[in-house]
Amino acid sequence: MPNIYLRHPDHGTKIAFMEEEAIFDEEYGWTRYTPGEPLADTTFVSENQMRGRRRSKKPLSEGLATDDDSKRPD
Repeated sequence: MPNIYLRHPDHGTKIAFMEEEAIFDEEYGWTRYTPGEPLADTTFVSENQMRGRRRSKKPLSEGLATDDDSKRPD
């Protein structure tokens, strides 16, 4: 059973192991290709261009009530 190589403009590449899987994927925008062949269509990207998620710079303890003995009156 040969591997079926598929490419998608948003999701990159994948390998289908069954003909039925490849047919299903083709219904959702995947196209077959042969590894090593030059790209005929330039809409596909060779690397993942998703942006990383940024974390907030807010400290984790902000807004939490803390029990600090150093600020209590004697």
